[in-house]
Parts: sequence; C-alpha cells; structure tokens
Amino acid sequence: MKKIAYFSLLSLVILSFSSKAQSTNAETIKRYIKTPTGFFMVLRQGDDVLAQLENIAMIEKIPSASYSGMGFVNAKFGFFNFKTKEYEPKEFDSVELASMNGSIAWQNGKVSLHTHGTVTGKNFKAYGGHLLAATVGTGSVEITIVVHQQKLERIKEEPLGANVLNLGN
Repeated sequence: MKKIAYFSLLSLVILSFSSKAQSTNAETIKRYIKTPTGFFMVLRQGDDVLAQLENIAMIEKIPSASYSGMGFVNAKFGFFNFKTKEYEPKEFDSVELASMNGSIAWQNGKVSLHTHGTVTGKNFKAYGGHLLAATVGTGSVEITIVVHQQKLERIKEEPLGANVLNLGN
C-alpha cells in the first residue's frame, strides 16, 4: 500500500511539473524576430492578434509601421456607420485570414492600430472590413511589420468622427 501511495504522489508531482513546464513554455515562446526592415511575428493558437501588435509596438518603441499578415483566426469585423459614429460588428469563427493590412501609430500616448482584413470560410466566400478583434485559431498567424522612422499620430477629425493618421501637415 505504501508503494502505491508513493507512486501516486510521485505521479502527481511529475504531472504538476509537466503542466507548469507546458504553460511556462507557451508563455516563453518567442513571438517575433528583428528583420532589416522591422520585425517578423508568428502568433499561435489563442493569441490575441491586435494585443500582440500593440505589445510589440510598446516594447520595441516603434514610431510607426505598416503590417500585413495571414493565418487562421476567429475574427470580429466592423463596418463604420458614419451616422452613429460606431462600428456595426459581425463575427466569423474558424476562418482563414487571407489578408490583413494595417498601420501602427500613436494617439494620446497610446498605441493606435488601424487594421483591415479579409477572411474566408470553407465555402470560399470572402468577408472583410475593419478588424476589431482577432484570436489565432488552429495553427498560426504570420505578420510582417515594416517600421517607419517618423513617429506618426492619429487625430480625431470632425465632422468625420474618425481617427485619421496625421502626416504633420
């Protein structure tokens, strides 16, 4: 009986360390590398695409950038209603991110992303628009970030009611 209790306890300890190692491994997986023009990012299942883009912009102090990507996501798009000045959302689960394009700038001291994309389902119909949210589904999302030298700011323009990239004019 003591042998069984010993092996049960040993098994629990091993499982505990194994599960800790797996969660630590997921947290420590390198998500991007430096390239001659900026960065290349690979995100994995469960990663929040827009949060990771904001994170790299803050960590690397990116003054401004353009990015493009592709992969497999659960996405939320929005169509900007100029009358209400709000996005009308629509969600798509388990879709291919056929194309994602956007820019990184700053607004009121915070990272400001502007992202559009196109997704397709197994029926090969495409949907797209302003990307409000995206989480990596099965597989990964690959993103190329091209960094620009000048720090760019977004400014809310009226009567448009939208944040517009200001080029300093």
